[in-house]
Amino acid sequence: MSLNFVDVVELSPPAGVEPVHWRLLTTHEVGDAATAWQIVDWYSRRRTIEQLFRLMKTHGLRLEDSQLASADVLIKLAAIATKAAVVILQLVQARDGQGGEPAGNAFSPSEIAVLDSLDASYQGRTVLQSNPHPRQSLAWAAWTIARLGGWDGYPSSKPPGPITLRHGLEYFRAIVKGCALRDVCMP
Repeated sequence: MSLNFVDVVELSPPAGVEPVHWRLLTTHEVGDAATAWQIVDWYSRRRTIEQLFRLMKTHGLRLEDSQLASADVLIKLAAIATKAAVVILQLVQARDGQGGEPAGNAFSPSEIAVLDSLDASYQGRTVLQSNPHPRQSLAWAAWTIARLGGWDGYPSSKPPGPITLRHGLEYFRAIVKGCALRDVCMP
């Protein structure tokens, strides 16, 4: 097997921060700088991919604990778990409000209506205890879901991580189901 080597060094890191230095081995041909940068871009996404698998496995949805005997059923379960893990990662990536994505990227209109009601109940009495993000943005949804997951909401606190957001999302999904059932008429 033939390997190629890509060496990446950060020349001007922020003050007090150790520069990035990646030594990457790849089976891809690296004939020019553009290809080398493509390899670096792929590698930079590694952390997100690892977070996705972490959420699907031991520290999240515990896919490996399933007792399914059929490969077809396990594949379906993996697809459902992947969708849930992707929503959690969307919330993690949106939590700082830099991207400006709409909440509709991860939630249906009826779920956004429930988020709107929940957000109002989690607003504090001070600016520091209020959701700082534009209403119906993905960051706004992440703030509310994180509060449901046990995060205190203060900007000085550590940002909510994937596990807090997973707990909040599970609680949120139960609330959404309850809201859908309130309009069901039983004979």
